Amino acid sequence: MNPSIAPVQAADAAPPLPPAETPWQRLRREFLANRLAVLGLLLVLLAIGVAVLAPWIAPQNPYDIGALDIFDSKLPPGSRNADGTMTYWLGTDAQARDLLSAIFYGLRTSLVVGGVSVLAALAIGSLVGLAAAYFGGWLDALLMRIVDIQLSFPAILVALILLAILGKGVDKVIIALVIVQWAYFARAARGAALVERGKEYVEAAQCLELGSWRILWRHLLPNCLPPLIVIATIDLAHAIALESTLSFLGVGVPVTEPSLGMLIANGFEFMLSGHYWISFFPGIALALTIVGINLAGDHLRDILNPHNAR
Repeated sequence: MNPSIAPVQAADAAPPLPPAETPWQRLRREFLANRLAVLGLLLVLLAIGVAVLAPWIAPQNPYDIGALDIFDSKLPPGSRNADGTMTYWLGTDAQARDLLSAIFYGLRTSLVVGGVSVLAALAIGSLVGLAAAYFGGWLDALLMRIVDIQLSFPAILVALILLAILGKGVDKVIIALVIVQWAYFARAARGAALVERGKEYVEAAQCLELGSWRILWRHLLPNCLPPLIVIATIDLAHAIALESTLSFLGVGVPVTEPSLGMLIANGFEFMLSGHYWISFFPGIALALTIVGINLAGDHLRDILNPHNAR
C-alpha cells in the first residue's frame, strides 16, 4: 500500500453524523431556551416545594389552635409576638395566625385540590373522548351531545350549584371541579383521536384483531397525550383559580383547611380598616402560582403544536 494515499483517504472520509435528537431532548432544549417559561417553571416548583415542606419550614402550625394567642391578631408585617420569640414577617390575620405559615399550608390545599381534580378530569375525559372517536356512530353522537350541554353552562355556575347540593369539604370541591372540567378533555381527546384513527398503525392493530380497549389504551392514547398534557397544564391554573373563587365565596373548602382563596376571604372585611396584608399576601401567592403555571403551559403548548414544528 502506498503511504502517500492514506492521508488523502483519511481526508476524504465523511465526518460521523451527530446522534439523532430524541423528542424529550428537543422538548427540554426548546423549553429551556425560553426565559419566561423557565421562570414560570421555577415559580411552580417553588410553590410545590413550599407546599410539600410546609410542616417543616413554616414558622407556625396555623391549625394548632392552642398555639395561637388572640392578642397577636391583625399584627402588621414585621411585628413580634408578645413573648418576643417569633417574628411575623407577613403579619397575622384576625385569628392570630402567622400569614406566612398560613400561606404555606394554603398552597398545599390549593395545589392538592387543583392537581387531583385535573388528573381525575383528564382520566374521565380522555376515556370518553377516545371511546367516542373510535367507536363512532350513536355512541359518539350521545357522548358529544352530553359534552356540548356541559360546556354550554359557565363553570362557576355549575360548581356553585354542585357545592350547594354537596356541601363544603375538600372532597366535595374536587368532585365539583372534576364535573366542571372533564368535558374539555373529552372534546380535545376526541379531536386528537379522530386524526390518529385513520393512520396505518391503527389499521395494522385492527388487522391483527387486537381488542378495542387495547387499541385505545396502548396505541391511540399515547399518541393523543401531547395536546391533553398541554390542556391539563393550563387547566391546572384554571382549577386553582376556580377553587379559590369558590372558597372566597364561602362555598369551597372549610375553615379548618383553608386554601389561598379562603385566606383572601378572611381579610376582605378588614381591607378598608387598613389591615391590607391579610388579603394582599395570600393574593400575591395565588397570582404568582397561576402566572407560573400559565407561563410554563403556554410555552409547552407552542412546543407541542405540530404547526410550529420546524
